[in-house]
Amino acid sequence: MQASRRDVLVHVGENLRRLRQVGGMSQTMLAEASGISRRTIINLEAGEANISLSGLDRLAEALGATFVDLVSAPAASTRSIEAVAWRGSAPESEAVLLGSVPARSEVQLWSWALGAGERYDAEPDPAGWHEMVLVTEGRLRIERDEGPVDLAAGDHATYSSAQAYAYVNVYDGVTRFIRNVVS
Repeated sequence: MQASRRDVLVHVGENLRRLRQVGGMSQTMLAEASGISRRTIINLEAGEANISLSGLDRLAEALGATFVDLVSAPAASTRSIEAVAWRGSAPESEAVLLGSVPARSEVQLWSWALGAGERYDAEPDPAGWHEMVLVTEGRLRIERDEGPVDLAAGDHATYSSAQAYAYVNVYDGVTRFIRNVVS
């Protein structure tokens, strides 16, 4: 899975230029609106600059876009972005943007544990609700109307929870996972 991940800045130049042009902004106008220098914007659009995550947030806000709009592959689903957004000095230090869904109301963060063979059956949530699940230990099957997905430790899934679904521990030990409910 690690080998397929890419750097979050790969698509910034193309997206920045496209969003700026769609918004009818010059590089100078964007620089003034974001507080990011025109030179940095020119270099970002050329794919020759690095910028902080907070700088990307400021550019997105000035463009009336989201952080995800700025960093995602243009045709990619925001449910599975898997882009490295930060690297530390140690090789194992990184922050990876796994996925994103729109939120209207709130996001709930849950820590779940299921014993061997345990199952939790859920009722469908209202339309527009989503779940983001990250398995931290064991193996989890998420049975959904749109089809099952099997996840091992380190894997994640993002899906609409406006459907019948169940969590099933398919591991002979405890399975632990983090669940975000987005409404």
